[in-house]
Parts: sequence; structure tokens; C-alpha cells
Amino acid sequence: MTVSANGSLALAGITKSFGAVPVLHGVDLAIDDGEFVTIVGPSGCGKSTLLRIIAGLEQQDSGTVSIGGRTVDDERPKDRDIAMVFQSYALYPHLTVFDNMALPLRMRRLSKFERLPLVGRALPDAVRRERELVAGVLEVARTLKIEPLLRRKPGQLSGGQKQRVALGRAMVRHPRVFLMDEPLSNLDAELRVHMRAEIAQLHRRLAATFVYVTHDQAEAMTMSDRVVVMMGGHILQVDAPGRVYADPADLQVACFVGSPRINLLPGVVSATGVVDILGMALALPRAPAVGTRLQVGVRPPVVGVGPASGAGLQGRVTHRENLGSDLFVHVSVADEVPSVVARCDPDRLDSVPIGGAVSLSFAPDKVLLFDLDGKRQRGNA
Repeated sequence: MTVSANGSLALAGITKSFGAVPVLHGVDLAIDDGEFVTIVGPSGCGKSTLLRIIAGLEQQDSGTVSIGGRTVDDERPKDRDIAMVFQSYALYPHLTVFDNMALPLRMRRLSKFERLPLVGRALPDAVRRERELVAGVLEVARTLKIEPLLRRKPGQLSGGQKQRVALGRAMVRHPRVFLMDEPLSNLDAELRVHMRAEIAQLHRRLAATFVYVTHDQAEAMTMSDRVVVMMGGHILQVDAPGRVYADPADLQVACFVGSPRINLLPGVVSATGVVDILGMALALPRAPAVGTRLQVGVRPPVVGVGPASGAGLQGRVTHRENLGSDLFVHVSVADEVPSVVARCDPDRLDSVPIGGAVSLSFAPDKVLLFDLDGKRQRGNA
């Protein structure tokens, strides 16, 4: 199965307000043909509004949308050669799965008269196009493994099956760009994991452009070629998933991406190349000027937990989360500082009892430095 050529997408200076409330602030974004890009951010950050502007369902206040090198600002949604998969699936309850999938093709390829049951059968061109339409639906059904469901109606389907039908209805049109607005949010956790893999595999088979919106960072990190982090109507960072996690552009990105959340500790540059973190001296190759106050970010997987006699931050275990494959230990290091979370091997459960004294350590090249305004400081790079 193939899609139309050139699904590149370019947004330039997109702004949008609802009444007096600004939602998007001059958004610029370029997406390559065939790329899988996920727009991720908290609820209300403007990501779904941006997707609807791409689709033509909302009109931006200023800026341009281009698809395949062509500006589409004045084109209706049906003329933009895109297909959108909604959070609610948007299936017609009175139609079978086959008819739900076939409807977009019938509306595009058949005239009003050709769609009439009796008249259409008497028109040779309509009969030929209907046969092609049926073949197209069956091809997509085979791809998605939903052939046994074609005679059912949406009320007879599970959540995962409805999601496949919604994807199939988008696929039959062979669009240049697939737009997906939180399509997995209504599924349970196990099915979401399964459908993440299916959507990623589908993208590889189709080689089409996918723009996927979600507030779930796991979806963004596991499926995408690039991740777009949005907050407050601004794009904060566009990068490969691994770089967004390991090299965040600012503190907001660092705190949003990663689970458990990044640990933040107060630090001050006490000498050239030395940062004091609650009494622990951390030597850095290049530190900011002496006296600079910092927020020191440390991801839970890089925090080492040792005996209280060891070097490093001293604290007491306040909570443990044993997830089977991982053990997350919460350690209080100071009254005014949130507990530090460290990831440990579950075999160490008995060695980190609640109330037990421990020491925490981390390598200088694993910390992320931010100033008090959240701006990234790369003194340890």
C-alpha cells in the first residue's frame, strides 16, 4: 500500500487566540516527508489546536500552513489531502465497519447520483469505481487484520478494534499526511502499549508523514522520529526522543520528559569548577562564575544509593516503590528539598529499609544544570 507523494509539512508564524486568550504564539515547525513527529505537552498547551489548524478545522489568526510545498491556508479540509484520526474514533454507529471505511472514498469518488443505490447500479462508471473502492477497503482491512470485523457495527467492537477501524478509514484515502489527536487515550494501559507498537509498524509500512498529538510522554518517546515539546503555546524543543530526554533545552522540558520526574537540587558555584550541592562538592570541567546559584537536575537512573558511611549526599529512605523490574527509592536529604528518587535493582529491597540511612552519589557528567529561571547552563558539557 502506498500514499500520495510529498507529505512534507511546514508551519510558519502560526498564531491563534480564542477571544482575548492567546493559545499559539508564532509557532514554526518543519516536518519532512515520511517523518513521524509527535507533539507532546500538558493539557491546554495548544497542541490539539495546532493539529486542527493543519487539518483546516480551525483558521489561524496569522501565519501559513504548507503541505507538499503548497500553501493550503485557503483550502478546505477535504482538499488538503490529509486524514485525521480523532480521540473519539468518530465512527458512524449505524454503519458497518466496511461502510465506515468506505464512506470517505464514496464521498470523494462518486457523484451524488452515483451514490444512489438503484441509479448507481445502472451507471457503468459508478459500478467500476465501486469495485475499485471495495478492493481498496479490503486491502486496508487485510493490512490492519480487521477483515473478520467488516460486517459488524461499532457497538459490537472493543476499543482496540474501533481504533483499527478509525485508522483504516484514514488509510483508504492514501493521504499525504496522517494527523492523530490522542488516538489511544480511551484505551486501557495494556492495550495502549500494544497499539503504540502497531501504529509505529504501520508508519514504517506506509512510509507516510505522521503528526501525532499526545500528553503521554511514553507514546512520544517510543514511536517518534522527532518529538516536539509544547508548553503555553510555544515550542520549547524539537529533537530526537533520546536527545529530548538526555539534553533538554530548559527546565520545563527536563521536568516534563522522564518518569519518574527529574530530581532538582539547589547548588551554588563555590570555587572554580566546583558546585556545592547541600554540602556535597561536585567538580565540573567548566562551571559558571563563582557565586552563581543553580538548579541541579539528576535523573533517577543515574543516582547511586550506597551505605550511609559513603561519600555523597546523606539522607534517609522515606518511601519505596517496588515495580518488579525496578525499585524506586525516595530519600529525604534536607527539610526544604523534595525527596530524591533513585532507581535501584529490586534485589536491593532489603538493603534500603524505610527510615534507613543511605548516601547518594552521581557522576558530574550526568547532571543537568539550570539557572534560577530554568535556562539550561552547559558548564558541565
